[in-house]
Amino acid sequence: MKFISKTFFIALWFVFLTFPIMVLKVDPGRGLVTWRWWNMVYVGGSALVLYPLWRYMLARKSGQMPPLRQVLFSKGFMAKSNAKFGNALSKLPFAGKSKIAAIAVPFAIAGAALAISLLYSDLNDNTWKTNFVLLTCLGLLLVYLALPFILNSLRGGGESPQTATSVFSEPRNAIPAVIAIVLFTMAFPFLFSSYQSKIMVMAMTYVVLGLGLNIVVGLAGLLDLGYVAFYAVGAYTYGLLHLYFGVGFWVAFPLGGVAAAIFGILLGYPVLRLRGDYLAIVTLGFGEIIRLVLENWGSFTQGPSGIKNIPPPVEIPRGSELAETLSAFNINKMTIIYFIMLALVVVTIFFVNRLKVSRLGRAWQALREDEIACQAMGIDKTKTKLTAFALGATWAGFAGVLFASRETFINPKSFEFIESALILSIVVVGGMGSIVGVILGAIIIMLMPEYLRAFSEYRMLLFGAIMVIIMVFRPQGIISHIRSSYIYKAKEEPKDA
Repeated sequence: MKFISKTFFIALWFVFLTFPIMVLKVDPGRGLVTWRWWNMVYVGGSALVLYPLWRYMLARKSGQMPPLRQVLFSKGFMAKSNAKFGNALSKLPFAGKSKIAAIAVPFAIAGAALAISLLYSDLNDNTWKTNFVLLTCLGLLLVYLALPFILNSLRGGGESPQTATSVFSEPRNAIPAVIAIVLFTMAFPFLFSSYQSKIMVMAMTYVVLGLGLNIVVGLAGLLDLGYVAFYAVGAYTYGLLHLYFGVGFWVAFPLGGVAAAIFGILLGYPVLRLRGDYLAIVTLGFGEIIRLVLENWGSFTQGPSGIKNIPPPVEIPRGSELAETLSAFNINKMTIIYFIMLALVVVTIFFVNRLKVSRLGRAWQALREDEIACQAMGIDKTKTKLTAFALGATWAGFAGVLFASRETFINPKSFEFIESALILSIVVVGGMGSIVGVILGAIIIMLMPEYLRAFSEYRMLLFGAIMVIIMVFRPQGIISHIRSSYIYKAKEEPKDA
C-alpha cells in the first residue's frame, strides 16, 4: 500500500512539474491561452506505469530481484496464471479449441475496435483521443489475459526462448537476415519518397562518423570532443577546391580524407602525453579553433556567409535523354547520393572490422586497457596514437565531402560542438568498440527525433527521456563490445596401459 501511494504521489508531482509546459499554451501574438488537459492525463498515466517499471529495473540492476524472464517462466507463476485466468480465457471465442486462436482473438478484438473507433470519429476532435486511450487500455488488458498462453507457447516444452544474439549467431538465421537487410536497403529509395531517402542519407552519414570516432574512442580509448573539426575539414576541402579551382566531387573525395588525416596527425602530436579529461579539453579546444578560423577568415573561407553552389557527385542536365531515362526508373539526385553513401557505409564497416582484428587494432585495444603495460610490451605508443587519430579523422573527412555535395552549401554553423557531442552519443549509446552497436546507435539517435515529429513540440522531450532510460539501464551500450578471450587447455596425458 505504501508503494502504491508513493507511485500516485510521484505521478501527481510530475503533473505539477510539467503543468506549465504540457498543459498551458500561450500565444502572445493573439492573446490566447489554450488549456490542454489531455496532456496532464498523459503525463500522470505515463508516470503511473513507468515508475513501478523503473523501480523494478533498478532493483534488477542491483541484483535485489531475479530477472523478469526467470519469474515469468517459472512453474509456479505459470500454474498460478493458468489457474487464475483460465476461466476468463475459456470464455473467449475458440479459446478452448486452439491455443493460437486464444492468443490471436484478444489482439484481433483490440485491433478491430481501435480501427472502428478511428474510422467513425473526427480526428480534429478529442473524441478519437478518448477512444484511443480506452481501447489501448482494453487491448493491454486482453494481452495480459492471454499472457499465460503466450508464455506457454514461447516456452515450447519448458525451454526458455533463445536470445537474439544466440538466434542470429547461427548461419541459417544470420544469412537470411543479412539478405533481407541488403534487399531492403537497396530498394529503400524506390519504395519511399526523396525526403525519406534524404533522412536515411543523413543517418548513414552519422553511421560513418560514428564508426570513425569509434576507432579513436571505442578502440584506442582516446576521448575526442572535437571530432566535428575533421568533418568540417572534409566539407571545406571540397567547397574551397571547387570555389577556387573548379575541382569536382570525385577528385575532392580522396583529398578530403587526406586533408582530415593530416589535421588528425596535427592534433595528435601535441596531445601524446595527455589522457582522460585533459585530452578531452584539448580536443574540444581544437574543434572550436577550427570553427572560429572558418568563421573569421572571411577572405578565404567566405566566413559566416559560407560556400554555396557546391555541385553534387553527378550532375544530370535537365531535359537531356539521360535525365528522362533516369526519371523513368524513379532515379534522381538524392537516389544517386543514397547509393554512394550506402557504398561508403559498406566500405567503412569492412575496413573498421578488419582494423579491429588486425595487429594495429589489438595495439589500440591494449592502449585503451593500460597505456603503461602497452608500452612495456614494446608497442610504439606515439605511432599507435597518431594512427588512431589519422584513421579516425579520415572517415570524418569522407563524410564531410559527401555532406557538402548533398547540401550544396556549407558554413561554420553546421560544425558546432553539438555535432561532436551527438557523434560521441552515438558511440556511447550504441556501445564503445562495437561496430553493430554504433550502427544501431546512429540509426536510433538520428531517426528517432525525425519519426517523433507526430508529438510536435514534445518530440525532443521524449527523445531525451529515451536517452536517459537507455543510459541508466544499458550503460555499456545497446550492443556492448565483447572482448576477445583465449582459453588454453592443457593436453591430456595418455593413460598408462
